Amino acid sequence: MSGLRLIFAGTPDFSAHHLQALLDAKHQIVGVYTQPDRPAGRGKKLVASPVKQLAEAHDLAVFQPQNFKTEDDLQQLRDLKADVMIVVAYGLLLPEAVLSAPTHGCINVHASLLPRWRGAAPIQRAIAAGDTETGVTIMQMDIGLDTGDMLIKVHCPIEPSDTGGGLHDRLLTLGGPALLDALQQIENAQLAPEKQDDALANYAHKLTKQEAAINWTRPASELELMIRAFNPFPVAYFSEGSDRIRVWEAVVIDQATSAEPGTIIQADNDGLLIACGTGALLLKQVQLPGKKALSIKDILNGHRERFAAGKQLQA
Repeated sequence: MSGLRLIFAGTPDFSAHHLQALLDAKHQIVGVYTQPDRPAGRGKKLVASPVKQLAEAHDLAVFQPQNFKTEDDLQQLRDLKADVMIVVAYGLLLPEAVLSAPTHGCINVHASLLPRWRGAAPIQRAIAAGDTETGVTIMQMDIGLDTGDMLIKVHCPIEPSDTGGGLHDRLLTLGGPALLDALQQIENAQLAPEKQDDALANYAHKLTKQEAAINWTRPASELELMIRAFNPFPVAYFSEGSDRIRVWEAVVIDQATSAEPGTIIQADNDGLLIACGTGALLLKQVQLPGKKALSIKDILNGHRERFAAGKQLQA
């Protein structure tokens, strides 16, 4: 058990996993910060974040400021007299007054090998860019966006079959131990911070549903990366008539074709083979509106004419 007094700040499942790692290691957590409850579901009832639910289950003090612009919120944080504040996908930009409040400042668990991908969606951007490696960086926070000194880096290969969801789950297993290692080094005064090279940085923009639209004029290899990166959110899609067809799985077929991009070259139990700007893409699993995701074999059983060879899909 560490002698450090810790504040934890986070919101989604990724954050909650790291809070659980601290709890399992019997760390002293003097306060938990998370986003205010948000409306969710058809009834738009207020729902607590995964971090809040976990914190309350362990009788931890929970704080949910809209921001840290009031002196009351800042003083509340200072009164916790923390040694370190751990920030994991909290969702708020922290002002200098917060970053400097704990004795050893704030550290962040970031799902990328910094400085490669800074920003909100490093896991998905790494896959979409065709990176072969990613990882987790424990970083000392400063006033920039993911620009602070790197404390610990743990590497993870990106497999050819990885989706955004699958890679997220693998990185979860790396983040907890790396965080615990960093805290041990802070307590023992053993850290060796490393400056980031800003010239190597890319910004991992937040994911949007609009960018998930498939443009068949792009190379098949790029579209396959995009489909994997955007699974399970926001999910790549194309339009057929007035319907939006979501694509969950596809593979690149390296063949030359004279067909216009978006043309269905072949439709059988193996999948839908679609001409792209370069090469072709074999769609293996898609989802019709209001239905569950199905294999192309099952889709064709009821929609063979809709996806017949020779048909042109919208770009």
